[in-house]
Amino acid sequence: MIRNVSATSDGGPAGGRRTRRWLVLAAGTVALTAGSTFQYGLAYLIPALRAGGLSLAQAGVIVACPTAGLLLTLVAWGAAADRWGERRILAGVAGLVLVAAARARSMATLGACLVVAGAAGASVYAASGRLILGWFAARERGLAMGIRQSAQPLGVAVAALALPSLAARGLGAAFAFLGGFCLLAAALVVAVVRDPARGGERAQAQRGSPYRSGVLWRIHAASALLVVPQFTVSTFALVFLVEARGWRAPAAGALLAVAAAGGAASRLGAGHWSDRLGSRMRPMRILALATTAALLALALAAAAAPVLAVPVLLAAAVLVVSTNGLAFTAVAELAGPSWAGRALGIQNTGQNAVAALTPPLVAVLIGAAGYPAAFAVAGVLPLAAAALVPLAADRRAPPRAGAAPAAQAR
Repeated sequence: MIRNVSATSDGGPAGGRRTRRWLVLAAGTVALTAGSTFQYGLAYLIPALRAGGLSLAQAGVIVACPTAGLLLTLVAWGAAADRWGERRILAGVAGLVLVAAARARSMATLGACLVVAGAAGASVYAASGRLILGWFAARERGLAMGIRQSAQPLGVAVAALALPSLAARGLGAAFAFLGGFCLLAAALVVAVVRDPARGGERAQAQRGSPYRSGVLWRIHAASALLVVPQFTVSTFALVFLVEARGWRAPAAGALLAVAAAGGAASRLGAGHWSDRLGSRMRPMRILALATTAALLALALAAAAAPVLAVPVLLAAAVLVVSTNGLAFTAVAELAGPSWAGRALGIQNTGQNAVAALTPPLVAVLIGAAGYPAAFAVAGVLPLAAAALVPLAADRRAPPRAGAAPAAQAR
């Protein structure tokens, strides 16, 4: 579904506005990368947490704490972005909480800090996607959202490279790094980001909620199902390589950082593909089916052909993250500017609710039945997601519709 939001007479932002939109996108992407490094990269601290005496299931709970905090505030942050604009919302305080977490003296205190940091850091997820709706035309919005969504695997890549080595000096060093990264990103947002002008928001708001039809709910549900393979791989790939394949944690982290960079590239490629195709939903369905094939191949390799498990794992790590930007773009476009913050908050809430449950539940499954069974279960769910993807949403507006928005800073 590609919808025109507002247009300029020349069909594109001129001069400084053209440069500004890419600066805004870059700053928002850095902020989301910093948030994703602690939200989704804590799996790379699992070996250190286990060395500190935690079981795999207990470490999984610590890893899920930021996501649990995220769930508490995503929709509220989205509503705040709809009301007051993105710039105020993006510059959050999660970095300060993470710096405090570096001084935690118990796992309970650490978990509480991570929940609070997740709740504070939710602001960047609600606001950074809404910026793209206002600054970019429909014909390039898929690529722009793909760049924005590449922040999640890039954040995981940063975590994979940095956290295992930092954790060797103590968990405090790892959390000090995470907090400092978030504080630097917040400073960049304050310096660079400007809210776009959206003259048509009031008229769009008067048309009422976009949730009167079931299209958005189907996208939310499909996206939530696709989170399970994503977080199964991102959370347990390092542990699989260390425990099942005998790798050292820093070497495994470096390899998985390469895979995460490939995942970021897959989001860019999927977004550009959707712009060229004039469809968000068809690529999403195709990639969901490809994810099933990759996870089932990984389950077979882990069980019967260990020599193939590592290359298949890398391919799966790239594929499992590829659909995310497509779903976010479609949700923002279908919701329109006056609802985009809330709709993206709901989208993130559904995904992160599943993400919070995935590490501890998959840890239990691995403990009971092993890695092949966990990979196989995660591989079945994208089939259901593919069935839920609403292809009819793409037919609600003509392909390539939408001139560039009036992206004047306000």
